[in-house]
Amino acid sequence: MNQDELKTLVGRAALEHVPEGAIVGVGTGSTVDRFIDALAGVKGRIRGAVSSSVRSSDRLAALGVRVFEAAEVERLPVYIDGADEIDGRGFMIKGGGAALTREKIVADLADRFVCIADASKRVEVLGRFPLPVEVVPMAAAQLTRRFAALGGDARLRAGVVTDNGQAILDVHGLRITDPLAFETEVNQWPGVVTVGVFARHKASLCLLGTPDGVQTLRF
Repeated sequence: MNQDELKTLVGRAALEHVPEGAIVGVGTGSTVDRFIDALAGVKGRIRGAVSSSVRSSDRLAALGVRVFEAAEVERLPVYIDGADEIDGRGFMIKGGGAALTREKIVADLADRFVCIADASKRVEVLGRFPLPVEVVPMAAAQLTRRFAALGGDARLRAGVVTDNGQAILDVHGLRITDPLAFETEVNQWPGVVTVGVFARHKASLCLLGTPDGVQTLRF
Protein backbone atom coordinates (compact mmCIF):
# COMPACT_ATOMS: atom_id res chain seq x y z
CA MET A 1 0.00 0.00 0.00
CA ASN A 2 1.12 3.55 -0.69
CA GLN A 3 1.05 6.33 1.90
CA ASP A 4 -2.39 7.59 0.86
CA GLU A 5 -3.84 4.09 1.23
CA LEU A 6 -2.29 3.75 4.69
CA LYS A 7 -3.84 7.07 5.74
CA THR A 8 -7.25 5.88 4.55
CA LEU A 9 -6.76 2.63 6.46
CA VAL A 10 -6.08 4.28 9.81
CA GLY A 11 -8.72 6.95 9.22
CA ARG A 12 -11.34 4.24 8.93
CA ALA A 13 -9.90 2.25 11.84
CA ALA A 14 -10.30 5.28 14.11
CA LEU A 15 -14.10 4.97 13.88
CA GLU A 16 -13.86 2.07 16.34
CA HIS A 17 -12.76 4.57 18.99
CA VAL A 18 -15.69 6.97 18.52
CA PRO A 19 -18.43 6.31 21.10
CA GLU A 20 -21.99 6.35 19.85
CA GLY A 21 -23.79 9.60 20.61
CA ALA A 22 -20.56 11.46 21.32
CA ILE A 23 -19.17 14.81 20.34
CA VAL A 24 -15.72 13.88 19.04
CA GLY A 25 -12.57 16.00 18.88
CA VAL A 26 -11.18 16.18 15.36
CA GLY A 27 -7.68 17.31 14.41
CA THR A 28 -6.14 18.65 11.24
CA GLY A 29 -4.12 17.31 8.33
CA SER A 30 -4.15 14.92 5.41
CA THR A 31 -4.58 11.79 7.55
CA VAL A 32 -7.39 13.43 9.52
CA ASP A 33 -9.08 14.30 6.22
CA ARG A 34 -9.47 10.55 5.69
CA PHE A 35 -10.94 10.18 9.16
CA ILE A 36 -13.41 13.01 8.51
CA ASP A 37 -14.52 11.30 5.30
CA ALA A 38 -15.08 8.07 7.24
CA LEU A 39 -16.83 9.92 10.07
CA ALA A 40 -19.30 11.44 7.62
CA GLY A 41 -20.41 7.92 6.75
CA VAL A 42 -21.59 7.36 10.35
CA LYS A 43 -22.66 10.92 11.18
CA GLY A 44 -26.07 9.68 12.31
CA ARG A 45 -24.36 7.86 15.21
CA ILE A 46 -22.69 10.95 16.70
CA ARG A 47 -23.82 14.37 17.93
CA GLY A 48 -21.06 16.20 16.11
CA ALA A 49 -17.46 17.33 16.39
CA VAL A 50 -15.18 19.99 17.85
CA SER A 51 -12.47 20.82 15.33
CA SER A 52 -8.93 22.14 15.72
CA SER A 53 -8.89 24.27 12.55
CA VAL A 54 -10.97 26.25 10.10
CA ARG A 55 -9.93 23.75 7.43
CA SER A 56 -11.30 20.75 9.31
CA SER A 57 -14.44 22.61 10.38
CA ASP A 58 -15.19 23.47 6.77
CA ARG A 59 -14.67 19.86 5.67
CA LEU A 60 -16.87 18.50 8.46
CA ALA A 61 -19.66 20.97 7.73
CA ALA A 62 -19.52 20.27 4.00
CA LEU A 63 -20.05 16.57 4.73
CA GLY A 64 -22.99 17.23 7.04
CA VAL A 65 -21.30 16.75 10.43
CA ARG A 66 -22.41 19.31 13.01
CA VAL A 67 -19.49 21.42 14.27
CA PHE A 68 -19.49 22.66 17.86
CA GLU A 69 -17.30 25.43 19.26
CA ALA A 70 -14.88 24.38 21.98
CA ALA A 71 -16.68 26.70 24.41
CA GLU A 72 -19.87 24.68 23.96
CA VAL A 73 -18.46 21.50 25.56
CA GLU A 74 -16.86 20.71 28.90
CA ARG A 75 -15.29 17.36 28.01
CA LEU A 76 -14.82 15.14 24.95
CA PRO A 77 -14.46 11.36 25.20
CA VAL A 78 -11.81 11.25 22.48
CA TYR A 79 -9.64 13.45 20.30
CA ILE A 80 -8.45 11.96 17.01
CA ASP A 81 -5.55 13.58 15.19
CA GLY A 82 -2.40 12.81 13.25
CA ALA A 83 1.23 13.50 14.05
CA ASP A 84 4.36 14.54 12.21
CA GLU A 85 6.36 12.25 14.52
CA ILE A 86 5.50 9.88 17.35
CA ASP A 87 7.94 8.00 19.57
CA GLY A 88 7.65 4.80 21.58
CA ARG A 89 6.16 6.59 24.60
CA GLY A 90 3.38 8.39 22.73
CA PHE A 91 5.14 11.76 22.67
CA MET A 92 4.63 13.62 19.41
CA ILE A 93 5.71 16.50 17.22
CA LYS A 94 2.74 18.23 15.62
CA GLY A 95 2.12 21.44 13.75
CA GLY A 96 3.10 20.72 10.17
CA GLY A 97 -0.32 22.08 9.21
CA ALA A 98 0.12 25.15 11.46
CA ALA A 99 -2.83 24.19 13.72
CA LEU A 100 -0.84 23.17 16.80
CA THR A 101 -2.32 25.68 19.25
CA ARG A 102 -5.93 24.75 18.56
CA GLU A 103 -4.92 21.10 18.46
CA LYS A 104 -3.62 21.37 22.03
CA ILE A 105 -6.76 23.20 23.13
CA VAL A 106 -9.05 20.46 21.79
CA ALA A 107 -6.73 17.71 23.05
CA ASP A 108 -6.95 19.26 26.52
CA LEU A 109 -10.73 18.80 26.45
CA ALA A 110 -10.45 15.10 25.67
CA ASP A 111 -10.21 12.07 27.92
CA ARG A 112 -8.15 10.17 25.33
CA PHE A 113 -5.89 11.15 22.42
CA VAL A 114 -5.97 8.65 19.56
CA CYS A 115 -3.17 9.30 17.10
CA ILE A 116 -3.60 8.12 13.51
CA ALA A 117 -0.46 7.94 11.39
CA ASP A 118 1.35 5.94 8.77
CA ALA A 119 4.46 3.99 9.72
CA SER A 120 6.84 6.69 8.41
CA LYS A 121 5.89 8.89 11.40
CA ARG A 122 7.24 6.45 14.00
CA VAL A 123 10.63 7.52 15.36
CA GLU A 124 12.93 6.60 18.22
CA VAL A 125 13.79 10.21 19.15
CA LEU A 126 11.78 13.31 18.24
CA GLY A 127 13.40 15.98 16.11
CA ARG A 128 13.95 14.62 12.62
CA PHE A 129 10.85 16.54 11.54
CA PRO A 130 11.43 20.30 11.95
CA LEU A 131 9.70 21.38 15.16
CA PRO A 132 6.86 23.86 14.55
CA VAL A 133 6.47 26.65 17.09
CA GLU A 134 3.65 29.20 16.90
CA VAL A 135 5.05 32.57 17.91
CA VAL A 136 4.10 36.22 18.22
CA PRO A 137 5.83 37.79 15.19
CA MET A 138 7.49 40.49 17.31
CA ALA A 139 9.44 37.77 19.15
CA ALA A 140 10.54 35.71 16.14
CA ALA A 141 14.11 37.04 15.98
CA GLN A 142 14.89 36.60 19.66
CA LEU A 143 13.31 33.15 19.72
CA THR A 144 15.45 32.20 16.73
CA ARG A 145 18.49 33.09 18.81
CA ARG A 146 17.24 31.08 21.80
CA PHE A 147 16.77 27.98 19.65
CA ALA A 148 20.24 28.51 18.17
CA ALA A 149 21.66 28.30 21.69
CA LEU A 150 20.10 24.82 21.89
CA GLY A 151 21.63 23.82 18.57
CA GLY A 152 18.48 24.42 16.53
CA ASP A 153 18.12 26.31 13.28
CA ALA A 154 14.78 28.18 13.46
CA ARG A 155 13.30 29.42 10.19
CA LEU A 156 10.19 31.52 9.75
CA ARG A 157 7.60 29.63 7.68
CA ALA A 158 7.13 31.99 4.75
CA GLY A 159 3.65 33.19 3.87
CA VAL A 160 1.96 31.37 6.77
CA VAL A 161 -0.42 33.03 9.21
CA THR A 162 -2.14 30.70 11.67
CA ASP A 163 -5.87 30.66 12.41
CA ASN A 164 -4.87 32.70 15.47
CA GLY A 165 -3.11 35.39 13.41
CA GLN A 166 0.41 34.39 14.45
CA ALA A 167 3.60 33.14 12.76
CA ILE A 168 5.30 29.73 12.68
CA LEU A 169 8.97 29.00 13.29
CA ASP A 170 10.20 25.61 12.07
CA VAL A 171 13.23 24.51 14.10
CA HIS A 172 15.65 22.14 12.35
CA GLY A 173 18.44 20.09 13.91
CA LEU A 174 16.99 19.30 17.33
CA ARG A 175 17.16 15.96 19.11
CA ILE A 176 14.47 15.98 21.81
CA THR A 177 15.32 13.21 24.26
CA ASP A 178 13.18 14.57 27.13
CA PRO A 179 10.01 15.86 25.45
CA LEU A 180 8.20 16.79 28.67
CA ALA A 181 11.07 18.90 30.02
CA PHE A 182 11.62 20.48 26.59
CA GLU A 183 7.96 21.41 26.21
CA THR A 184 7.82 22.83 29.74
CA GLU A 185 10.92 24.97 29.15
CA VAL A 186 10.04 26.38 25.73
CA ASN A 187 6.48 27.18 26.80
CA GLN A 188 7.95 29.69 29.28
CA TRP A 189 9.78 31.71 26.65
CA PRO A 190 8.16 35.11 26.03
CA GLY A 191 6.60 35.21 22.58
CA VAL A 192 5.95 31.46 22.31
CA VAL A 193 2.25 30.77 21.80
CA THR A 194 2.60 26.98 21.53
CA VAL A 195 5.49 24.61 20.96
CA GLY A 196 4.72 21.62 18.74
CA VAL A 197 5.96 19.02 21.23
CA PHE A 198 2.94 17.14 22.57
CA ALA A 199 4.23 15.61 25.80
CA ARG A 200 1.72 16.87 28.37
CA HIS A 201 -0.98 15.92 25.85
CA LYS A 202 0.59 12.76 24.50
CA ALA A 203 -1.22 9.97 22.68
CA SER A 204 -3.12 7.37 24.67
CA LEU A 205 -2.77 5.03 21.71
CA CYS A 206 -1.65 5.18 18.09
CA LEU A 207 -3.23 3.48 15.10
CA LEU A 208 -0.20 3.02 12.87
CA GLY A 209 -0.74 2.15 9.23
CA THR A 210 1.73 -0.49 8.03
CA PRO A 211 1.91 -2.68 4.91
CA ASP A 212 0.62 -5.51 7.11
CA GLY A 213 -2.40 -3.53 8.31
CA VAL A 214 -3.17 -1.34 11.32
CA GLN A 215 -0.84 -1.75 14.27
CA THR A 216 -2.20 -0.53 17.62
CA LEU A 217 0.37 1.01 19.96
CA ARG A 218 -0.76 1.68 23.54
CA PHE A 219 1.09 4.02 25.87
